[in-house]
Amino acid sequence: MSAPVILLIIVLYFLMLIVISHFTGKEDTNEVFFRAKRQAPWYLVAFGMIGASLSGITFISVPGWVREKQFSYLQMVLGFFVGYLIIAHVLLPVYYKMNLTSIYSYLGKRFGGNTHKVGAILFLIARVAGASLRLFLVAGVLQLLIFDELGVPFWVTVSVTIALIWVYTAKGGIKTIIVTDTLQTAFMLIALVISMYLIAKQMGYGPKGLVEMVRHSDYSKIFFFEDYNDPRYFWKQFLAGIFIAVAMTGLDQGMMQKNLTVKTLKDSQKNMFWLSVALIFVNLLFLSLGVLLLAFAAFKGWDITAMQIEGDKLFPYVAVKDGLGFAAALFFILGLIAAAYSSADSSMTAITTSISIDLLEIEKRFSPEKQKYIRKLVHIGISLFFILILIAYGMLIKDKSIINSIFTFAGYTYGPLLGLFTFGIATNRKVRTSWIPFIVILSPVLTYVISKIPAYMGWKYQFSFELLLVNAAITFVLLWISGMNLKEK
Repeated sequence: MSAPVILLIIVLYFLMLIVISHFTGKEDTNEVFFRAKRQAPWYLVAFGMIGASLSGITFISVPGWVREKQFSYLQMVLGFFVGYLIIAHVLLPVYYKMNLTSIYSYLGKRFGGNTHKVGAILFLIARVAGASLRLFLVAGVLQLLIFDELGVPFWVTVSVTIALIWVYTAKGGIKTIIVTDTLQTAFMLIALVISMYLIAKQMGYGPKGLVEMVRHSDYSKIFFFEDYNDPRYFWKQFLAGIFIAVAMTGLDQGMMQKNLTVKTLKDSQKNMFWLSVALIFVNLLFLSLGVLLLAFAAFKGWDITAMQIEGDKLFPYVAVKDGLGFAAALFFILGLIAAAYSSADSSMTAITTSISIDLLEIEKRFSPEKQKYIRKLVHIGISLFFILILIAYGMLIKDKSIINSIFTFAGYTYGPLLGLFTFGIATNRKVRTSWIPFIVILSPVLTYVISKIPAYMGWKYQFSFELLLVNAAITFVLLWISGMNLKEK
């Protein structure tokens, strides 16, 4: 497929999103932008959140991860399932009872002072880093497939990408995103299934043969109980999955903002349950695609290392460059941009929400018209900031599998949030509020030091994504110490 044709597909796709935003954004108010008037159907939110949870990272990096990690990622996904149940039955009741728009308002009410701003800042650091890494991955693929051939520099690619997201989210905000996420999730799943079908067909596999090939592949091993030093060890992956889900979904304004558009707690809990079930099967399909891609490379006799198409580059190369046909390239491009923008648009909206409500406190300080004006300025500012950070990533990041960067960074940024919320919900203990900013800085520093101890001591043990739990535990202990000699509530 030629670069101009791919570009035309992307233009038509965005025109469709802009048309949707025209109808969903007719009421240009903060109530619509932040909360969708709390009238969103739970099943629509649940289906759309599949795409937001997976993003372009899953679409490209999870299949590309199979060569190195086999199916060990599914152990973490099983942990996600438990984590989502915790969100549904522990966090959501708190959020609904307090009628929150920004979930970090809870921290202010629980601890006092400006703790909710500390939580919001932690979220902003984590979300900006995670969302921009996801966007960087997709922008890099689009640059490789289209814009290099057209002579368009990377900074133009990312600038246009962010500008288009701003266009279709500027008025409707979360209300628009709920609808566009549903559409984008559908595109992503259709692209996944059709890509697998077309690749398997060229290799001579029918559905049954494909299942058998994946099942008997050396790459399809799921459970690793043999060596606790291995980063793939089951309990490390499973426990990390639980706490990553709680932190990166339950304590993330972007994900919870969608849940809180649902009218009742019961419906929001149904949303989380069915989302957790769906993600197990969808991730299994993506991992199976990874096996299929490696089998296809062997079928073609490729040396993917020498060809420099390993990791995140393998799926794009097979789908678009190898000549599987127009349909394979079409659905890959649709699936890729759908997966990417279903995460990116909600990130920009959530960051705008958190800055407006948590940091600037517009609902307390300004008239409705002034609130809307400030929200729009913040949204524009966030868009410009994303452009700058993506350009910076283009010069700095060389990681072959960005999903590893996402979860590693999450361990340092979401860890203090997990510790704060756990301490707040699980105890009634008072803390010294003035200590909290220092605690959320010290905890990641101590976590980083701990992560280096095994290598320094010559131990075989390697830390993986369980660093999130270590970070949260350090935060919890430091909060407990800060409350010593204070009377309990």
